[in-house]
Amino acid sequence: MDISSFGSLSTALSSSATGDAVGTLVLKKAMEIQEQSALQLLQALPQISSNPPNLGNAVDVKA
Repeated sequence: MDISSFGSLSTALSSSATGDAVGTLVLKKAMEIQEQSALQLLQALPQISSNPPNLGNAVDVKA
């Protein structure tokens, strides 16, 4: 093995590790943005009012 190939191998591994780190950070940021969007959508939903107390107390199960 040639000694000069170690330098290029080191550079290639370093750039690969940097690329992986950048990809991971971009993915994390995209997930944070999706989380914020989902929370905004949930907050935009109208509040559900409770049913009157007489509803849902009796269910006819005979067919």
